[in-house]
Amino acid sequence: MARAKKVIEVTTDPLDAMLARLQLSGIRDQLDSLLDEAARTNLSARETLILLCEREIARKDHRRIEMALKLAHFPAVKELAGFDFEAQPSIDPKQIRDLAASRWIANGENVLLLGPPGVGKTHLSIAVGREAILAGYTVQFTTATTLVAGLAKAHGERRLDEKLLALSKPKLLIVDELGYLPLEPDAAHLFFQLVSRRYETGAMLITSNRSVAEWGTVFADPVVATAILDRLLHHSHVLTIRGDSYRLRAKRKSGLIKTPTAGDGPPVGSASLRPVTGGNNLQPRS
Repeated sequence: MARAKKVIEVTTDPLDAMLARLQLSGIRDQLDSLLDEAARTNLSARETLILLCEREIARKDHRRIEMALKLAHFPAVKELAGFDFEAQPSIDPKQIRDLAASRWIANGENVLLLGPPGVGKTHLSIAVGREAILAGYTVQFTTATTLVAGLAKAHGERRLDEKLLALSKPKLLIVDELGYLPLEPDAAHLFFQLVSRRYETGAMLITSNRSVAEWGTVFADPVVATAILDRLLHHSHVLTIRGDSYRLRAKRKSGLIKTPTAGDGPPVGSASLRPVTGGNNLQPRS
């Protein structure tokens, strides 16, 4: 005698299925608690719908931000709230907040953060990049040496166009530590192609310990360096930080490093931050 087959009935909530089909996971996962909340606070049907939509948007924003931060490849978590503006009086906090508003990114402009090592350039670049992500922009962070090495590798493998296309997609490309280490011999030409590809379409934020007047030395090709700067500075904000290194300041406090005296030369933090726009950035500062 054949064994009777068990019939398992699966009850499917039609609302749950529709929310899944519409990819409204924020509402679907919290539906019961959200409806209870709406009932407790005597929300109208319209107010309940607003509540559901707010929670769904919040869930999607949270996931978007998490993914964008992961894809940005920031080397550390740095925020504007953690930056010590009092320790760097040459920096205008209002100017940094204006950059954090990300309007320059929407316009495809560029920012150059210049100054000696340890004054907070990387911190500020990461913090501004995080704010850009919160504002809805895609961001990619890289060091100058890693960037140029990647371009050189792609060029050698005959896929430079593919690499340049990938680097042109983020709305903001952050290039950190330009000028700290020697670059590849063809770095100037490769970097020029990247800058040209992003010109007036994608924003760049570059940090460097060298003034723009020294970039000919950085790239070992003054002619190409001038062409790079011509495009970078056309729509730009150049911020020069004159200050003491956070790391050296800590060493001086501990007595490991001698504090400079009047006879040792001008104080490091004697100049102030000032924005510069256009070709005037090519002139060395007196």
